[in-house]
Amino acid sequence: MAPLPRLHWSTLGDDTGGLEHRWAALWEVTADRGSLPALAPREVDLWVISVKSAVPPPELNHMMAEVGALPILLALKADGPALEPKALAAWGALGSVRWGVLGPEPPVPGLRPRSSPTTQLSASQALAYGLVGASTAMQDVLARARSAAATRATVLLLGESGTGKEVIARAIHRMSADANQPFVAVHCGSIPENLLESELFGYNKGAFTDARKDTPGKFREAHGGTIFLDEVGTMPLAAQVRLLRVLQEREVQPLGGGAPVKVDVRVVTASNVDLWKKVQDGSFREDLFYRLEVVPITMPPLRARPEEVPFLAQHFLNRKAREHGLYPKALHPSVDPLLMALPWPGNVRQLENAIERAIVLSDKRPVLTREDFAFLAERRGDLGAEPGPVTELRFTEAFAPREPAPAFGMDLPPEGLDLNQVVSGMEKTLMLQSLAITRGNKKRAADLLGLKRTTFLEKMKRLDLEDPAEAEPE
Repeated sequence: MAPLPRLHWSTLGDDTGGLEHRWAALWEVTADRGSLPALAPREVDLWVISVKSAVPPPELNHMMAEVGALPILLALKADGPALEPKALAAWGALGSVRWGVLGPEPPVPGLRPRSSPTTQLSASQALAYGLVGASTAMQDVLARARSAAATRATVLLLGESGTGKEVIARAIHRMSADANQPFVAVHCGSIPENLLESELFGYNKGAFTDARKDTPGKFREAHGGTIFLDEVGTMPLAAQVRLLRVLQEREVQPLGGGAPVKVDVRVVTASNVDLWKKVQDGSFREDLFYRLEVVPITMPPLRARPEEVPFLAQHFLNRKAREHGLYPKALHPSVDPLLMALPWPGNVRQLENAIERAIVLSDKRPVLTREDFAFLAERRGDLGAEPGPVTELRFTEAFAPREPAPAFGMDLPPEGLDLNQVVSGMEKTLMLQSLAITRGNKKRAADLLGLKRTTFLEKMKRLDLEDPAEAEPE
């Protein structure tokens, strides 16, 4: 007997009305009954999400990029109030989704995600390449990168310093059929002009005073794979002529004479300056520019994709903790809007350094708060923001002191109260806060509350924060 397709239902705390049992003839149903959404398991065939509010929970926006091609059904109650157009647009903005009505009739198996105008990588795939693909701008970059990876076409990466041009170059190589071949990175601006040609194209013994043996050069080292030429705009004109020959003839001529050597290599170049302006002022060859600009990809600055900042911050948080041998830390939710409000003139590299500094100076505290990033406010004059009322408002809101959280203290009402219910409410509130802070990591959430992981999971079951069938194994 063929297994049933698998359906995962995120109820967002809504009552299921026993529909999961009525659907059991067509689906193997699992349900997440928590009020905060959790990512659907990888092996499911359909993800149903109950629509309860005018806007989707912010956590869902983070998760949509993770699910790739998983079909998603946004479910409304048949007897529920009609949604306003703004609410429909807000939920529809989650991405490749369909709408449906909850009822005894189960969803029809075989739904496919809606077609998208660009070929997309899921966020998990993008992170595997060291990238975050949550924004539209970066999805366009990734789509171009994947198209380029399927060919040997020359790629020109443009963008400000620190936007991740080398990361994209490595991603193109790793997505290609030559991923197991060499990837050779050359930072042209860091090599003296008189040595650049010998580094790139190699030389024969005796070609110059210190040439004591034949040296193949970077192009021959990258044979069969990819060579990445960063800061190509700094290359002197003599080296540009040699590079043009390599692109035209697919062969290198070592310094000191000898026969040219054939090379089979993908060429990816990058520049943080406008190469066309350099062509116009005569410092860059026009014919070489056209050879390099076969597949141009412009990397958006971080300030143009603020929705990716929380993903990148969490990525660097985990990575830097491992690098320094520290216990993984969490970011308090109040940090996200602060980091998203900054212009980041140093782009992703500056964000990475800020996260590393906060981790190192936070000692043994498990959660990084807004105070750990106070140095960003102190250096606001160096952050490169354009002056103006909008920028001033963003800074003011980002670094404004937060109101202290209300205490749980209360006066006993004259009619009395249900102490067990009050205590359960406190527990539930604190457990939801710890899960939000740790992005759903139950082990770290338990640590924040001073509980054992097993105790934390038992409380989740008792407070109906998780479907028992979905509980983690002990």
